[in-house]
Amino acid sequence: MNIRKEDIRTDVFRASGAGGQHVNKTESGVRFTHLPTGVVAESTESRSQHKNRDIAMGRLIQQIREAEINSHQSALASARRSIVGTGDRSEKIRTYNWPQNRVTDHRLEGDNKNFNLDKVVEGDIAGIIEALTIADNAAKLQGEEN
Repeated sequence: MNIRKEDIRTDVFRASGAGGQHVNKTESGVRFTHLPTGVVAESTESRSQHKNRDIAMGRLIQQIREAEINSHQSALASARRSIVGTGDRSEKIRTYNWPQNRVTDHRLEGDNKNFNLDKVVEGDIAGIIEALTIADNAAKLQGEEN
């Protein structure tokens, strides 16, 4: 991970809390703000501004790293959910309608979602696979445009 110095805003301030006159006179508190992500880390633990800078920078790097990992994991999870589905009983994939000799694939839309049941039972599923492939490619293209 590469954090540029220009992307960080540094604020120094007087620490609050116990410490008597020292905290009122010196600006030992340090706050870093990473401008591209908006992540803020600060430290007022030490009486030394240099030590607080090191502590705050470590916290900033850790928070940015955790945010990147979380965004990556959520992207993977949403991609997985779109492929696998939720697994609910209400989530239909296909309906086999024997009286009307029809198989309906609910992942498809329009007129190309109904197929001949006799052919599917005999193993001729090329039409379903082709329609699903076309729908998947169209969804990927639409995702790239947005």
